[in-house]
Amino acid sequence: MKNKTIALLTILMLLCVAFTPPAHAEDGYRLWQRYDLVNNSDRLKEYQQSIAEVVIEGNSPTLSVAKNELNMALQGLLGRTIPSSSRQTQSSGALVVGTPASSATVASLKLNNKLKNLGDEGYLIQSATINGKKSTVVAANTDIGALYGTFHFLRLLQTHQSIQNVAITSTPKIKHRVLNHWDNLDRTVERGYSGFSLWDWHKLPDYIDQRYIDYARANASIGINGTVLTNVNANALVLTEEYLIKVKALADAFRPYGLKVYLTARFSSPIEIGELKTADPLDAQVQQWWKDKAAEIYRHIPDFGGFLVKANSEGQPGPQNYGRTHADGANMLADAVAPNGGIVMWRAFVYDDKVPDDRAKQAYTEFKPLDGTFRKNVMVQVKNGAIDFQPREPFHPMFGTMPKTPLMMEFQITQEYLGQGTHLAYLSPLFKEVLESDTYAKGKGSTVAKVIDGTIDNHALTGIAGVSNIGTDRNWTGHQFGQANWYSYGRLAWDHTLGSAEIADEWLKMTFTNNNQFISPVKQMMMGSHEALVNYMTPLGLHHIMGWSHHFGPGPWIKDKQRADWTSVYYHQADENGIGFDRTATGSNAIAQYLPPVQKKFRNVKTCPEKFLLWFHHLPWDYKTESGRELWNELAYRYQSGVDSVRQMQQTWNSMERFVDPERFRHVKTFLSIQEKEAVWWRDACLLYFQTFSKRPLPQGVEKPAHTLEYYMQIDPKFAPGI
Repeated sequence: MKNKTIALLTILMLLCVAFTPPAHAEDGYRLWQRYDLVNNSDRLKEYQQSIAEVVIEGNSPTLSVAKNELNMALQGLLGRTIPSSSRQTQSSGALVVGTPASSATVASLKLNNKLKNLGDEGYLIQSATINGKKSTVVAANTDIGALYGTFHFLRLLQTHQSIQNVAITSTPKIKHRVLNHWDNLDRTVERGYSGFSLWDWHKLPDYIDQRYIDYARANASIGINGTVLTNVNANALVLTEEYLIKVKALADAFRPYGLKVYLTARFSSPIEIGELKTADPLDAQVQQWWKDKAAEIYRHIPDFGGFLVKANSEGQPGPQNYGRTHADGANMLADAVAPNGGIVMWRAFVYDDKVPDDRAKQAYTEFKPLDGTFRKNVMVQVKNGAIDFQPREPFHPMFGTMPKTPLMMEFQITQEYLGQGTHLAYLSPLFKEVLESDTYAKGKGSTVAKVIDGTIDNHALTGIAGVSNIGTDRNWTGHQFGQANWYSYGRLAWDHTLGSAEIADEWLKMTFTNNNQFISPVKQMMMGSHEALVNYMTPLGLHHIMGWSHHFGPGPWIKDKQRADWTSVYYHQADENGIGFDRTATGSNAIAQYLPPVQKKFRNVKTCPEKFLLWFHHLPWDYKTESGRELWNELAYRYQSGVDSVRQMQQTWNSMERFVDPERFRHVKTFLSIQEKEAVWWRDACLLYFQTFSKRPLPQGVEKPAHTLEYYMQIDPKFAPGI
């Protein structure tokens, strides 16, 4: 009896252990780097047979990182510890990682012809026979390339792809692939909706938080190679010695992952922290101050990437304060960092204290005359559209019209105008829409992507930036699906030819499950989410009709502010005759900033894509749209369609409960409920307001608003982020 009791207790203890939840819930912290056991038996058997050991020769910090990542990942994915060594010993297959310089095994494969075109960051993954044993090789010219290849190899396993007879080569199409953190030194984040800044300046440089390492791992896994730590609305203090010591600690932690550190430079720093009386870029003392400051930074951080600058915009100081040009300011800073290989990313998001005839025209007007006057280590960083990260904008007219200047794309990953922290909006389709737009710079096929990757004008200096959506929230991005926007930005920055559906497929499999009963419907949900948001916020080319200052919620009635271009009525131009901003020759003529073939398409209301109709044209309420409906009815149906799409997203997600852990399922379900409520708010508020001009009833099938226009106009979102 005693033995039976002991046996029963033992069984109960084992059952308790088996069903004890993990120490950390599935809260999203692991992002897409979830290395759980492969649950496809055929693939698991293939992987276990193919990877009996990991062979990495060399012990550089980066190769050590690769080895540690593989040890952790393979133990989880394959369900057993895979031995690591500096030479192949087993009778079965091995995974060999390295470069011809670091690995005698890789060198023996004579891969030089295949590697010579892969540059410093490219890699190959291929099956090979080594000493009579079938193996897999991840090879590159540099250790960083080998690390990128390692993450690609792990992606193959995570997405259950065969590694038999594999032959992959990959090299980045854009050189500088950067995250822009709009983080303030007090750890608040401008337009941040996922907590506070990651950078704990109080504990730096002594304490390197594990989040810093995991941040670097995540970025390396998708090929991001630069991070701007601080807000473009810059604080000069970050350039002082006490902060540079802390920045150095981050740079040291990031370096093995190929992640360079950049800083924002406040143009008035020579005055604010340098005790000079001027910041004039043509002043010899100012020039010397910046050279000395750059030298000081490089003493701390030998591979410092350079400066990002916002100047003469939204009250920020700049060269125009002294009657100088943007090129004068950028070139001064470029000369300061050039001896150490640094670059300057000079933002083209500008507008001064005088209201132009059209806000959309100002950046082109200021920068186009400067084409060809910037130093060779300067890139002009241009937002994807000419206004300000709207839910949808036509591509910025500067792309394709400044052939002598490298232009750097700036996307916004954080969802300032896209529902902020609670709306599911997969942004890869937005990114792709812009990248695939044809500028006609060198004839048909001269896409924006080919402008920024240097193909069109043979620029060697190329770059892309994404305004970060990362914060201290446990899941990094606030919304679980916000992770997909960080991921897709990185993947497109590496290879802009990838498809949005392909990237969504990868992310879903790595983040949730490989089960196609989950993947197929949720991928479809993701792919339609951006269009849904555009429809319930700003359909048919409407733009900038959000809440005042914080940009949260609808506010098409906003007027009578300090500047006309800070109001909504400036942009939608609604009146009893119609709606829309006339940017043709009869209006602001902003359309003339595009090259002739693009002008021709946008100018003609019949050839202008309907998604940009009210961006370029002011049209009467009874204008016949492509559907055959009058404009007012089409507008109303678009708003209703957006709400209906969110409700369909809710139904899709609710049916996925059996595939998702409880915590993440509940998180997304709750946020979709918030999104549906706010989509209805947008629809009702906007249609009631625009109805005061159209004076037409809502068409059949469009739900009647629950409240009056006055009710919506009096809503005061006290708790909206950014207030």
